[in-house]
Amino acid sequence: MESIFHEKQEGSLSAQHCLNNLLQGEYFSPVELSSIAHQLDEEERMRMAEGGVTSEDYHTFLQQPSATAEAAAAAAAAAAAAGAAGGPFRTEFTSM
Repeated sequence: MESIFHEKQEGSLSAQHCLNNLLQGEYFSPVELSSIAHQLDEEERMRMAEGGVTSEDYHTFLQQPSATAEAAAAAAAAAAAAGAAGGPFRTEFTSM
């Protein structure tokens, strides 16, 4: 490995920068992570609805803010999506 990729953090995009630095490249943009978070929100909503859309649990769930809006959840979601897409999660380091 000739050099180490480092994307400097700007603003509150720690999930994006963490993933890109881990994967050693510009793999995720804020728009892509937001899209992944929205997809996960929709999947979670559908799974909650399986218990019945008239249930108290479902209505309580709908009133809560999105868990994937938080940086940690977005990072985990993006990492899972990248792994499913065959993203490069394994990097070998050798001493010089």
